[in-house]
Amino acid sequence: MNSKVHSDWMNQGNAWYRAVWIECGELMDHYGYKWWKKQQPDMAQVQLEVVDIWHFGMSALFKEGVKIETLADDILAALEGHRGAGLGLLEATEALAEHCLRTKGFSVPIFWDLITAAELSFDDLYKQYVGKNVLNFFRQDHGYKDGSYIKIWQGQEDNVHLVDILASADVQSLKFADDVYQGLVERYPA
Repeated sequence: MNSKVHSDWMNQGNAWYRAVWIECGELMDHYGYKWWKKQQPDMAQVQLEVVDIWHFGMSALFKEGVKIETLADDILAALEGHRGAGLGLLEATEALAEHCLRTKGFSVPIFWDLITAAELSFDDLYKQYVGKNVLNFFRQDHGYKDGSYIKIWQGQEDNVHLVDILASADVQSLKFADDVYQGLVERYPA
């Protein structure tokens, strides 16, 4: 996805940490933190924000010349021996945002605490990551960069449509990503 936005994305100096902490704020809005008004957590949208956080966090970990296998080994090493902090969702989100702001970096173990607090399994993270990636490609293909993309369809944001599509999609299918894209095409206004 990063290559679709810019072919030389690794050398652009993007502030990935900034995107992470902003997504943390969006996550908190979907979960609810305002004691002064009635709010209902929307865990499906919370989990999609976790997926967005993972995309930007993982993007920060990529370095020119580093093989994907090496990056995967580094991620596993960072998690080795990690004992979860046992934080609630808001506290885990704040811990990750604080780390990003303090270090201008990303922490895989702190992110793992957020996954746990958001009640996401690794398989769920994978399914939703692929789905959100497909939605991001769909957005780019339909004018997101030039501003012509329509984000609200039939009274719902595109992320809500994605959640509905993922609920019935077969993640084991070899056409999983294509099926999600087709589901978006079928719902998008002509």
